[in-house]
Amino acid sequence: MTNNRIKRGSEVKKVALGISGGIAAYKAAEVLRGLQRAGCSVRVAMTKRACEFIQPLTFRTLSGSHVIVDDYAPDNPDPIAHITFSQTVDLLVVAPATANIIAKFANGVADDFLTSTYLASTAPVLIAPAMNPTMWGHPATQRNLSQLRNDGVRIVEPDAGEMACGTIGPGRLNDPERIVAAALELLDQGGMVQDLAGERLLITTGATREELDPVRFISNRSSGRMGFAVAEAALSRGAEVSVVAGATSVNSPYGVRVARVLSADEMHEAVMKELPKATVFISAAAVADYRPAQRAATKIKKGGSSLVLTLERTRDILGEVASARTNGLLVIGFAAETNDVLINAQEKLRAKNLDAIVANDVARVDAGFDSTENAITIVARDAQGPLEFPLMSKLEAAHRILDEIVRLRATSKTSADASASARQTEPK
Repeated sequence: MTNNRIKRGSEVKKVALGISGGIAAYKAAEVLRGLQRAGCSVRVAMTKRACEFIQPLTFRTLSGSHVIVDDYAPDNPDPIAHITFSQTVDLLVVAPATANIIAKFANGVADDFLTSTYLASTAPVLIAPAMNPTMWGHPATQRNLSQLRNDGVRIVEPDAGEMACGTIGPGRLNDPERIVAAALELLDQGGMVQDLAGERLLITTGATREELDPVRFISNRSSGRMGFAVAEAALSRGAEVSVVAGATSVNSPYGVRVARVLSADEMHEAVMKELPKATVFISAAAVADYRPAQRAATKIKKGGSSLVLTLERTRDILGEVASARTNGLLVIGFAAETNDVLINAQEKLRAKNLDAIVANDVARVDAGFDSTENAITIVARDAQGPLEFPLMSKLEAAHRILDEIVRLRATSKTSADASASARQTEPK
């Protein structure tokens, strides 16, 4: 995340960072450093179990302040630290938040310094859960999370991936950069500059599925990460955001309205329903270009040595939106390519009459589909040349895309103002 988008007030924002006992505790150091880079002052509190994964000395060195584990410890400089610690900060962040600490927060248990701090806090609270996928999906954990949401706690949901125990699924601590971005959004003057206030973004993301029969379908490897990252970034910059999502393997961002679909036809219907309310349309979904001409009513049985399928084109959602645009709608496309990336993206930009297109090489092993990072090139219709960006997190790439949308909107307003001025000066 680039700091030039962060509002800087005259008062330094104070953040309390709580760390509970999980293997992801070491990542809290990245959260601390990210908050500091954004101009925040950070104090740290740890549970005793967290100290078994990473030592308080690490956070004392990074923060420059005493790290509180036990407020009754002889070295604690403040005898009522759970009060002064919690009520003199602008935000309480807990990362990682284990299933145990979440249960204690949800049920008002205050048996150590961190849980007492939570109950005594008058500041907004942000938690970033991390745990085994089975623990994450357990009804008790989900019930506790629901209670915390009702209590006003902001939750940065965990990512999906391989855990330390070898299990694969949702439960891995989300990217520290996203945790920092969510924290900045909650601070009084610490969120992103609201340069998209008044814009209503409609974003598509994920993969569509075109059924062959009741059990099989044609699809692709899109995870939905990029579209959700754009949604999260846009929300933090003041936009109203709606997402039409196909099949995804990651969670949607907090605060974003999501309509779930499966096929290209369903996505087309949902987009057209939402489009009249949008001022910007961003097509980040990997929509299937073809579908089976006929869907079998029952499972196709194994037969001869080959199976011949007849495919037909699906609806061109992006092309239809671009051709039917009204009232200054900005239309942004994506081009996921494996060869001649820039040439193919520029051709798609022209053919569909887009305002801009985001090209990326999905053949790269370190970027593209189902990766947390991306290397993008943005080509705008009114620009002199493409904007190439190095490998970066998808959230940062999302902000680069939004920067270009802000520029396009400013350009379109300037052109509209100039046209209106010219009409007013024409002789009657």
